[in-house]
Amino acid sequence: MAPYDPRRFRALSFHDATARFRDGADTPRAYLERCLAAIARREPVVRAWVVLNEEGARAAAEASTARWRAGRPLSPIDGMPIGIKDLLETRDMPTQMGCAAFRGNFPRRDNAAVWALREAGAVVLGKTVTTELGGAHPGPTTNPFDHRRTPGGSSSGSAAAVAAGMVPAALGTQVGGSVIRPASYCGNFALKPSQGAINRGERQATSMSTTGVHAGAIEDMWQVAIEIARRAGGDPGRPPLSGPATPPAPRRPMVLGVMETEGWAALDPASRGAFEQVVEALRAEGVTVLRRTDHPLLEAFEAALLGMQAMTSAITGWENHWLFRNLVAQDPEAISPRSRAVLAMAERMTPEDYRLLLIRREEARARHAALAPVVEALIAPASPGPAPPWAGDVPGRPLAARPTGDAVFNTPSSGLGAPAVTVPLCAVGGLPMGIQVMGQPQMDAATVAIARWMAGAIAPVLA
Repeated sequence: MAPYDPRRFRALSFHDATARFRDGADTPRAYLERCLAAIARREPVVRAWVVLNEEGARAAAEASTARWRAGRPLSPIDGMPIGIKDLLETRDMPTQMGCAAFRGNFPRRDNAAVWALREAGAVVLGKTVTTELGGAHPGPTTNPFDHRRTPGGSSSGSAAAVAAGMVPAALGTQVGGSVIRPASYCGNFALKPSQGAINRGERQATSMSTTGVHAGAIEDMWQVAIEIARRAGGDPGRPPLSGPATPPAPRRPMVLGVMETEGWAALDPASRGAFEQVVEALRAEGVTVLRRTDHPLLEAFEAALLGMQAMTSAITGWENHWLFRNLVAQDPEAISPRSRAVLAMAERMTPEDYRLLLIRREEARARHAALAPVVEALIAPASPGPAPPWAGDVPGRPLAARPTGDAVFNTPSSGLGAPAVTVPLCAVGGLPMGIQVMGQPQMDAATVAIARWMAGAIAPVLA
């Protein structure tokens, strides 16, 4: 397999196909068939899909073809084949959540985002692999650029399906790093929006879960997100994603800040060197890039991030532990030993422990908000280097701690409720490593505008 090179790699896109739909040179049905051919070619090794609804997808693509032929598409994503992470309900396919306890689960209803996609004319092609219950226990998906490595989690199938050219976009979800990190490992663009900016539908149980979008092009990424939000809105009590009806124009920032997190010290030299090349390229374009030692509010923010990864894990563990407990009560073998360990940790917590964690989270959010007058956005590696190898747990040995990779650079955006975008700018050792742009809550469009400028202005880096 050829090494990944962001200068030459061309992901599948959709926004640039619609002009051919209008003049009849191409059709959504033909576009879908090309996606199905890519799936047939690569799925036996990548294993990104749980189930495909080819018959339903072909019918939807035919209907879209008729609308484009008549000059009446429902939206700019009318006819776009899209994958749905198998945590989100679909009326025409099972929702099994990567978990034996939900094998055969078929609620026959659509998640709010899935409903909105259908209303916009998108072609819901299939369900993509998730880790067990969206946690740390991996599914069968492999990294499209090196099948010995993880594609990341928990949106593993969505990230890999886009990276393998099977679909131009797919939905994922993030609680810790489940959208931004897999995109980094797979060379995708991805948006993890502000908390609650895209309606989660039935998935309201945890305070940091966010529906996001993987895509081969930043234009498609935004278009999918905004078409969902314009129809389904945001979570109850939350403002929906707002911004232009078409992708935000690229905007060069004046001042950016570097977000190191507690993962900075462990970043390998090649990955750190690639990130520093991006920083220098930004400065060459006239952008002021501040480090933690350049401003006391940045230093205070970094101090607030210490322990963020453990804090977000504990909060989510507490919020999920009734579900996990009930599954184990129904069948002690219903969830993996890895998920049972998460349950055991949560069972040791008390309501007072949870309350104190929420206070710490609010303090970190206040430190982040204080940065708004100082920097327009923060940048960081989207993952601690390229995807690590994963060959499975070894019988008789302790379970691997992070089989889908380390979320240390991602938990800040989750804990802070902030929008984040992965930009596929780097290759390290012939594998993708993205750069993350994180903005203030509700500033999704501005964050995407900066990310879009970076994607066009900063030369890809090879390390």
